[in-house]
Amino acid sequence: MSIGRNRHRDYSGDVSAEPATSPDASLVLGFLNTVDVEEGTDLLRGKQSWQRWASARGLRAGSLTDARATREALRAAAGDPGARAGDAGTSVRVELAGGTPSLVADTALGAVLAAAARLAVLGEWARIKICPADDCRWAFYDHSRNRSRAWCSMRVCGNREKARAWRRRADGTN
Repeated sequence: MSIGRNRHRDYSGDVSAEPATSPDASLVLGFLNTVDVEEGTDLLRGKQSWQRWASARGLRAGSLTDARATREALRAAAGDPGARAGDAGTSVRVELAGGTPSLVADTALGAVLAAAARLAVLGEWARIKICPADDCRWAFYDHSRNRSRAWCSMRVCGNREKARAWRRRADGTN
């Protein structure tokens, strides 16, 4: 890991300091973080990398074009100022296995959207956030009690922004 980086592969922050995240939140975050601004990589740039991402999670990839549009819409919904809001949809069905309703999807996009819907129903969607640092934009789960966390990592992105603000104040610029 390079100096100043604030995350691991599908994770943001210090592993020892963060509580466990639900499987739904982990799936949504993993999908949102298929683009890495800091590294300049995008797993949805090609069909093979999209299929590998879905397969690694035991899911069927489906349409790459739909995956890109869905990721863009979900990132916008999570607060990414660089993402364009839009519609995202796919087939998801409700099954009553054992008398308990559950959302079932045939594709990775369906699974991601079902997970996002469950987070919304549980009131947890607002905890999915995008780091405001222009050179980061990493999606993370806000574990703070009052849901006020702004940065994926206070030690890296937050600290950099505080240092920039201090320099602007010291230089007399706003």
